[in-house]
Amino acid sequence: MTAPSTVTALPARIGGAVIATAVRGLAAARPAEKPMHPVGRVLRGTLERHGLQPGIGVPFVDEAGTDDVLARESKGIGLPPGLPDIHGLAIKVPLDGASADDVAADPVEGGGRHADVLLSTNGWGPLSRFLVVPSLGMTTRPLTTLFPYRGPRGPVLLGARYVAEHRVELAVAGPRSDWRVFADLHLEAPDPETGQADDPDLEFDAILNELPGLPNYDWVRRVRAPSYAIARRSRRSSDQQ
Repeated sequence: MTAPSTVTALPARIGGAVIATAVRGLAAARPAEKPMHPVGRVLRGTLERHGLQPGIGVPFVDEAGTDDVLARESKGIGLPPGLPDIHGLAIKVPLDGASADDVAADPVEGGGRHADVLLSTNGWGPLSRFLVVPSLGMTTRPLTTLFPYRGPRGPVLLGARYVAEHRVELAVAGPRSDWRVFADLHLEAPDPETGQADDPDLEFDAILNELPGLPNYDWVRRVRAPSYAIARRSRRSSDQQ
């Protein structure tokens, strides 16, 4: 199978349309550096990949390894504490020998030096894994990439679940298959006195910065690219003010 089935594509398209509409509204109402996920914190972390057997044909998932990464935990809308929000986890994975410090200063398009994985609070079931679900906190719901990647053996989604406050299991699944854990993300705990600051210059783009072996489907690009373009225009507008 080389493309998602209609059953798989339809909820993802609906989710993408909802996100694009929401971003347009947010950008119009509050031009800002980050109209999407404006409230967050940046953490350093270690990604321990255990490998997967049988594999899916992608070294990042199939092979064991350790990566020093940058991660950002965020709120999609930025509502006050205590209100449900769309929480997100973005992971910047260095490639080709680059370090976490190297990619921290990379432009939006990293030129192949890093890959960006973006996950949001979703369901975990065969259909709900394609639908954004608000949550009361980062650790209370699973997260998924929402849209499938074009894996060498068919559509692939990545998912994450917090098993502790600073430990996240990463898993992989097909459109309707069970999730299989292939890695653990260990996040550094923030300083108890100063907390952990956000970095408004750190940008993530899952369309421009793809994981090797897991490119986006063309239809996913068409659905997602407008939202990223809107966010970049909003950022430029904010910088010029």
